[in-house]
Amino acid sequence: MRRSTVVYLVLLLVLAGVYYYLNNREQPADITVTLEPESEVSYLFTAEDGLPTSIRIEAKNGETVEVARDADEAWALILPIEATADQAAAEAAASQVATLRILDRVPDVDPEIVGLSIPEYTLVIRFTSGVERKAEIGVITPTESGYYVRNADGEIVIVSKSSLDSLLGLLTNPPYLETPLPSTPETGSETATPTP
Repeated sequence: MRRSTVVYLVLLLVLAGVYYYLNNREQPADITVTLEPESEVSYLFTAEDGLPTSIRIEAKNGETVEVARDADEAWALILPIEATADQAAAEAAASQVATLRILDRVPDVDPEIVGLSIPEYTLVIRFTSGVERKAEIGVITPTESGYYVRNADGEIVIVSKSSLDSLLGLLTNPPYLETPLPSTPETGSETATPTP
């Protein structure tokens, strides 16, 4: 036999083998992908109440800070002393109220175990709708991802630690507005200090 005939026969056998393999191989099963909806994201305070007009945080040790909108809709520091508030810091705190995400719900837990028989902090928010909501904040969860919180409905939930920490930081760092002091005769320079 000629060499070219042998090559054609080998090619024919290879093509026949590929054809047989493709037609007789096991077909993959039809896979139906069903997407399950993610669990609904919920927040400690709902948007239906409107925007915050007053934020009050009380610590178990007696420290209290409160900021509220005045008649001109500007933020003012009410406690620990009355003063003009840093508008950016107060507005950031008000925005943070809307992002207090509930990570989980904890039914049938003893409030004493999670620090809610005597709360570590109490958060009281007044909204543009006139509604006032109160949340009691207990201890940090064992995973340190959130705080145990009793919401206005009396339900115990876990709220994101990072979002609550930024609000609770107002206790140690109230949003005072820094104002320039008049220049002193000795130095001739101005210095900025917080308004008490």
